[in-house]
Amino acid sequence: MEQFEITAISRGIRERRSEPVTEEVPFTIEVNGREIATLLCSPVDLKDLVAGFLFTSGLANEAPRPGDIVIDSERWNAAVTISGGFSEEMVFKRIYTSGCGRGIIFHSPVDIMQRAPITHEFQIKAETITSLMSIFLNSSTEHRETRGVHSAALADAGNILIFRDDIGRHNAFDKVVGAALLSGISLEDKALFSSGRISSEIFSKALRCRIPVLVAAGAPTNQSVKLARQVNMALAGRTRGNRTIIYSAEERII
Repeated sequence: MEQFEITAISRGIRERRSEPVTEEVPFTIEVNGREIATLLCSPVDLKDLVAGFLFTSGLANEAPRPGDIVIDSERWNAAVTISGGFSEEMVFKRIYTSGCGRGIIFHSPVDIMQRAPITHEFQIKAETITSLMSIFLNSSTEHRETRGVHSAALADAGNILIFRDDIGRHNAFDKVVGAALLSGISLEDKALFSSGRISSEIFSKALRCRIPVLVAAGAPTNQSVKLARQVNMALAGRTRGNRTIIYSAEERII
């Protein structure tokens, strides 16, 4: 966060004070010397972002090792070495998303319709979802101070395991996925929490990871609901307080 001198007006009274503002940087990812994408993101947890972005975008079949990602925080650049499993042809299948800013994914939404249903029998209690969402929504110091970031988290059947912030909800999601992959944490028996809505590109990232339960404070789009029902992924949206709405695979939320 960066501090700025601002003028606040409340009930007609002006006040000069210092106010924290969330940071944003253009972050370029290069793979094997080739520029792949420039993401507008928060300048933290960048190795997680690289690993998650390459995997959820379908550009890499597995996460690179931490030592294969070199971050230059002066140029805001990541140099990544991938010896195998890099899908160069996917670079030309770039799609602009509905996310914050001008986000991109590299696979077509049509591709995800061909994927196999999720078969892992992971289940989570409804009261656990609402309890974890309450903890989740109060976990971001930066959001409390700036209201300028989205959050994502990975949880098992009882606890939040990984939490990340970013100016973009897609980036926050990728940071959580990347952190899990770099730490060797399985995604197939977990729930993913998001502070934003569930659009088809967020859904496709979750499906790429074979995550069986996706929980959001916001609402899903019709396409994400339809696709989730096809692949047996539970979508729980508009989750706040003691309330949640289950849009698909309700047997996973008990």
